[in-house]
Amino acid sequence: MTTRLGTLHYVIDHIYGALMHRTRITPPFFSRGWGGPKLELLERMAKQLFPMYLEGHNCPPPPLVRPVWRTVWETKTARLREGVFQTPFDDELTAALPPESRTARVAWLVPKDVPPQKMSCVVHLAGTGDHTYDRRLRLGGPLVKQNIATMVLESPFYGRRRPFLQRGARLLCVSDLLLLGRATIEESRSLIHWLDVEEGFGKMGVCGLSMGGVHASMVGSLHPTPVATLPFLSPHSAVVAFCEGILKYGTAWEALREELAAQKIAMTLDEVRERMRSVLSLTDVTRFPVPKNPEAVIFVAATDDGYIPKHSVLELQKAWPGSEVRWVRGGHVSSFILHNDEFRKAIVDGLDRVDWKESW
Repeated sequence: MTTRLGTLHYVIDHIYGALMHRTRITPPFFSRGWGGPKLELLERMAKQLFPMYLEGHNCPPPPLVRPVWRTVWETKTARLREGVFQTPFDDELTAALPPESRTARVAWLVPKDVPPQKMSCVVHLAGTGDHTYDRRLRLGGPLVKQNIATMVLESPFYGRRRPFLQRGARLLCVSDLLLLGRATIEESRSLIHWLDVEEGFGKMGVCGLSMGGVHASMVGSLHPTPVATLPFLSPHSAVVAFCEGILKYGTAWEALREELAAQKIAMTLDEVRERMRSVLSLTDVTRFPVPKNPEAVIFVAATDDGYIPKHSVLELQKAWPGSEVRWVRGGHVSSFILHNDEFRKAIVDGLDRVDWKESW
């Protein structure tokens, strides 16, 4: 019976994937190609950063942002606010972002009448296609009772930050995927820094589902102080999603090959896929530094995930000794829906493994 159920979850992932990525219901990813100079800029910057990380140098501290807030609603026990701030990129990277993505937006659900030094706050990052705050607020909302605030970042290229010509989550260029990741990481690190320096929260964490889990891993790795790091249903690299998993069927491989051909670079489709693998290797989290407190890293993975193979989760755990993997029974799609309680427990347990700030 267990084996049949696991097979069913796996099949559901593939049926969903076929509907979303093998039909013409939505356009493919990267229909406008590689991204030209933007991709070259991001590759160059990443290659400059990786040697510094590998040699043990500390990541530069994040710039401090100052969100402008408005209150959405409040009750006797909690308050929901929405804030905006300019993405903390340097001028070169800001110019590479589409204008719609340069203003960051964040929702913040906070317990009332609790001193910030007695509270924790977790930044929740978006999975592929998560354009609103709602799902992540539902995940974090019940934690208010445990004095855990929830901060939900709207990803660049998503929601109100989506470029005018982009349909849904289907990024137009490969460079957009790297820009989305880089901006999300820098914005998240700046928000955690703000929670620490300006608001005085006692503990901080970062979590995310699927793509958001990859970004959460990177934030936890690069942040200069210990934070609870909770990647849910996430691979160790975007290579897994776009070159090995179901998303490979929703990628515009022919358009990518044609762009190279226009540049007098003749490649077969297999060679194009290898180039994509090389570009996306920049997102391999096993190349990032071990977080300051690896015991506060808890991966939650699904036993029958049609998008994320088990070996990908275990590679990251192996690269970060001391981290923990927890398994939930289900596929990628069903686990999004059925296992919020397990995700919340991981958040609570990860924060419990971080010391209160005054003891650092």
